[in-house]
Amino acid sequence: MSERHPIIAITGSSGAGTSSVTRTFENIFRRENVRAAIIEGDSFHRHDRKAMRARQAEAEAAGNKNFSHFGPENNLFPELEQLFRSYGETGNGMRRKYLHDPGEAAPYKQEPGTFTAWERLPDHTDLLFYEGLHGAVVTPEVNIAQHPDLLIGVVPVINLEWIQKLYRDKNVRGYSAEAVTDTILRRMPDYVNYICPQFAHTHVNFQRVPVVDTSNPFIARDIPSPDESICVIRFANPKGIDFQYLMNMIKDSFMSRANTIVVPGGKMELAMQLIFTPFIWRMMDRRKRALGVL
Repeated sequence: MSERHPIIAITGSSGAGTSSVTRTFENIFRRENVRAAIIEGDSFHRHDRKAMRARQAEAEAAGNKNFSHFGPENNLFPELEQLFRSYGETGNGMRRKYLHDPGEAAPYKQEPGTFTAWERLPDHTDLLFYEGLHGAVVTPEVNIAQHPDLLIGVVPVINLEWIQKLYRDKNVRGYSAEAVTDTILRRMPDYVNYICPQFAHTHVNFQRVPVVDTSNPFIARDIPSPDESICVIRFANPKGIDFQYLMNMIKDSFMSRANTIVVPGGKMELAMQLIFTPFIWRMMDRRKRALGVL
């Protein structure tokens, strides 16, 4: 953790909804004039798309049915931790980009599913913002969770997470339902061992819970809407959180435990704005004091 060079990390599984949380933070950064160095977790995968498919075929031929993007063998955990450490100490570090689709790849004249070259972060950023699968990973070799100043978990209930992944991968990426289901099953051991444990280290967790029937996610035709959901927000340390203010500002919200507030699903973004804008203010004030500009 660093007052001069703070780090915010959003961590969650594939299909959890971390991208929507990122958009909320981008709105806060724009409104508060905060210059953030943005890091996508996909850029710290070990293999590009073509190489990953080849490695997966090799693993399956060797009898490994659980080869996935979630585990340490297919990710650059030491490099990610080094980026967090370096940024906290110096305000800089090395990053690259993963080019998901033709639109992202075209400016670099590369194929989709490949990485750009490693490069230094821009100078004079106010904070580092990470969004991906592994912002709070702890293994015997690395402890990424120790570095972020604000660590947020995005964790829909598992059936909703699967519905969101099935919908995205079928309708946006063109995969069959059978292929997506196979991916979910293949990832399960790494999900249990490397994704779930992260949420014990997060400072705040957001869990969207549908209030409609999602008992069979594999036949769901659409994603439950925000208005068909509630959002459970848990604070690891509730000291300083003004729950009464939040309940006054967010209609129909209530506290379910001393460290937990529940809000209507459609108010999740508003809750994030109310909760995290003061976090950003305090973070920037501490940074200015540490740099001697206040």
